[in-house]
Amino acid sequence: MFLRISAVAVAALAFTAAAHAAAPTVSARAFIVENPATGEILAQHGAWSRVPIASITKLMTVLVTLEHAKWNDVVLVRSDAAAVGESTVHLREGERITVGDLVRAALIQSANDAAVALADHVGRGNRAAFVAMMNAKAQELGLERTHFVRPDGLDVRGHYSTAWDVTKLAEAAMRVRAIRSVVRLRTDTIAGRRRLHTWNDLLGVFKGLYGVKTGHTGAAGWCEVAAVRRNGVTLYATVLGSPTRSQRNADLASLLRWGISRYRPVWVVPRGRVYLQAGVGYGKDAVPIVAARQVARTVRIDKPLVERVIAPNALALPVARGQRVGELRIYSGRRLVARQPLVAQRAAAKPSFGGRLGFYAGRTFSHLGDWFS
Repeated sequence: MFLRISAVAVAALAFTAAAHAAAPTVSARAFIVENPATGEILAQHGAWSRVPIASITKLMTVLVTLEHAKWNDVVLVRSDAAAVGESTVHLREGERITVGDLVRAALIQSANDAAVALADHVGRGNRAAFVAMMNAKAQELGLERTHFVRPDGLDVRGHYSTAWDVTKLAEAAMRVRAIRSVVRLRTDTIAGRRRLHTWNDLLGVFKGLYGVKTGHTGAAGWCEVAAVRRNGVTLYATVLGSPTRSQRNADLASLLRWGISRYRPVWVVPRGRVYLQAGVGYGKDAVPIVAARQVARTVRIDKPLVERVIAPNALALPVARGQRVGELRIYSGRRLVARQPLVAQRAAAKPSFGGRLGFYAGRTFSHLGDWFS
């Protein structure tokens, strides 16, 4: 059995100047850029520091709500929800409105009254019980440095998370179809002819961005967790504690652009490449061994790729064209990027009895000649 480990040709990308470009400098208190498919952290600063997260909290509020209530359930607005200030949709005490409308208000316009109304509904009037459900869900998701006190994210002692935990929360929320469909909207209309407008300034502006949630309070500063899909890769970036709204937007856009620039779509298994020349004996030409199919992947340009060729040095005749004889594996670090069967590029027939006899006779005469030479 033959095993070869070598650098893939596309790994040359890793030596370009662009591959060594450092992450941009941003003014946020904490940030992180992560590839959720691989778990790779491309860049971070203070990503495990506990800080306020403002209305990003509402991702958890909605996530818990949709686990315990239906989209078309009707909510009776209580006085405490109607009295919540700052960003609201002006809910009225005694008003009846659906869970779906409140979810849209909480996620698009970041309405505090909508978040509290959802908590009242699911907690059956006991907001502390709902917050306990939020914290239980945080533990379930492995958000070990997160603690909630309010469902709306307004400033209060003991309410905090981290850039890492916020990113994982956003990823969990985006696995819910209803949440994915809402957070990509810039505007919407709900009951009472209320027109919603997003605080996410990059939606529809930054190519490939499709969510997820912004936040702002005096203690938290300007915050956002964003998801972008471009050039075959999905990335999440979180910035917490930017000094201004415009700086938050600039910080996030620069991190996302830089993160996307770390990746390129390449043919990690090109068409027609010969990975091995396998001997077949009887004086016949070796059989070229190739991959069954070409494979393209989006890979990091700052990480070399390594190929493993697992195949025999010699094949028993006959060999059919396309016969599987081994396997090719492509790795980025320890992560398997692609695998393909290795096959014979051409056929090789088994010689006839006469042909074998002639081959061995020829070898015998050749050896005799060597002895007497």
